[in-house]
Amino acid sequence: MMEFYKTLDGHITPISQLEDYTWINMVAPTTEERNFIIKELGVEPTFFSSALDEEETPHIDTEDDQTAIIIDIPDRTSDEKGNIEFCTLPLAIIMKGKTLITVCIKDSPIIRDFTNGLIRNTYTQYRTRLIFQIFYRISQTYLAYLKQIDKITDFAEQQLHKSMKNKELFRMMTIEKSLVYFSTSLKANEVTLQKIFRGRLLKLYDDDKDLLEDVLLEVKQAIEMCTIYRDIMGGTMDAYASIISNNLNIVMKVLTSITILMAIPTLVSSFYGMNVSFLPLPVFWFPICISILLVIIVAIILHKKNML
Repeated sequence: MMEFYKTLDGHITPISQLEDYTWINMVAPTTEERNFIIKELGVEPTFFSSALDEEETPHIDTEDDQTAIIIDIPDRTSDEKGNIEFCTLPLAIIMKGKTLITVCIKDSPIIRDFTNGLIRNTYTQYRTRLIFQIFYRISQTYLAYLKQIDKITDFAEQQLHKSMKNKELFRMMTIEKSLVYFSTSLKANEVTLQKIFRGRLLKLYDDDKDLLEDVLLEVKQAIEMCTIYRDIMGGTMDAYASIISNNLNIVMKVLTSITILMAIPTLVSSFYGMNVSFLPLPVFWFPICISILLVIIVAIILHKKNML
């Protein structure tokens, strides 16, 4: 999918063809769409390869008069059972001449906020500022998703208090994996943003520097939140692993005690089945009384030893 946008009368507006100061938004572009941009604007083909590689790490590439910034953006999905999962995707921002191009393998709500006009003071004529506005929106989305992860973690912990089921443990493992993705991507994004902040790759104005500083602060805050949540999650998982192991030991101890108690009547009956010359009580009640007495005695002993 390929869309053209331009700021007209102070609003982001879709247009039908390529013009000066156009923003081109490409989502999982086809070969024909990529070839069109390469032919019309002379964009380096390797920039598209980097943007469409899910394993691509954040970095900056420059080639003649064009620059490509690859940065990781957060993404939220759901698995087959409806559980929310978080991951990251590469977003390429390419500057060529008077044109700005964004390329991603998936339609992102971050970009949609801009194309739908939800972000104020967005001007395609000011490419650098628009890029930093996208960066700022990305950092805000990271923070918003981290807060959602915190709520999901609290809910999973409440469920684990009620029942130690695999479902809740798998949910905790999924959250921990999401935090690893976020932490790795945020640190790589910070390095890329620091390179931009030095002003060697992009020309920065005073307002742009202030906005980029805000972006870096948001990214650092997100990194700290990730670190805190990962530490809490790691401690929680270790604690619940110990609790589950302890509960298993308790269950096995109780089952062992019950097995011992159930073995007593069998043992008495086995003795009674032998040739016994003298029985002080009626034949039917003698083994029953002996079994009950022994079970009570053994049960008291096991209870005092906290085994029952």
